[in-house]
Amino acid sequence: MTTFDDREKAFEAKFARDAELQFKVAARRNKLLGLWAAELLKLTPEEADSYAKSVVHADFEEAGDEDVFRKVFGDLTARGVEVTELQVRRMMEEKMAEARRQFFEGV
Repeated sequence: MTTFDDREKAFEAKFARDAELQFKVAARRNKLLGLWAAELLKLTPEEADSYAKSVVHADFEEAGDEDVFRKVFGDLTARGVEVTELQVRRMMEEKMAEARRQFFEGV
């Protein structure tokens, strides 16, 4: 019975590590996306950093990526930046790939 218990605990620990890793990668993606949007919004470096943090915090509104998308797309269009939904969604994908690469390369 202890072998089964040990395997169960190992599985639970791996699940927790994977979930934490996924969270960290998504947070990094959101920061990178926020910095990209800040550049389009022509924000100062200080404003860009603050904006990127607000994009990270937007991800806590609901499960999934739609809250982040709505924030970034809404902010860009509200400021008159000509960007399509598809462009923002593609950038979200690109920034996710970049975040994974950075995270696993230790950057």
